[in-house]
Amino acid sequence: MTSTIGNPVPSGGLAGEQTMKRISSRFAAGVTVVTTVSESGFHGLTVSAYLTVSWDPPLVLVSIQTLNESCDYIRNSGVFAVTFLSDRQEFLSERFAGRAPLVNLRFEGVPYRVEATGAPILEDGLAWLDCRVEQAIEAGDHILFLGRVVRAGEGTPDNALVYYARRYRHVEP
Repeated sequence: MTSTIGNPVPSGGLAGEQTMKRISSRFAAGVTVVTTVSESGFHGLTVSAYLTVSWDPPLVLVSIQTLNESCDYIRNSGVFAVTFLSDRQEFLSERFAGRAPLVNLRFEGVPYRVEATGAPILEDGLAWLDCRVEQAIEAGDHILFLGRVVRAGEGTPDNALVYYARRYRHVEP
């Protein structure tokens, strides 16, 4: 049974940007920070659009808005890392989303390390993936980066940081 409560999709069946944002906010998503490296330094942004694509070979996908300068950095470097945030890292999520004091190119004040690709991996996350870009796929106003995982690891066994209905939530393991 389909519900029509709320604002219906405009006639013609196409959903506009605001409708898509509202509908997408009803999907609970884990919070990640995607990082990369360039000649000018490190770069990162908060991303909830993450997907495991394949176990063998190990492939993941992140979706980043085309207007975000991180798209160019990832495309040029050919590498990115994904850190899954714990509920103790909400402030880092806000910083990398640009809603708290910004992280500079040297990542001052942010505990991190580098692995195989040189992209920074945030310390104290739930887990991390170090990836090389296999494909960059233009999809509307986003670029989908398909990455091959070259190294991975588990971090702290804390509660997960989740974003749902435009608010942070916490999920116990």
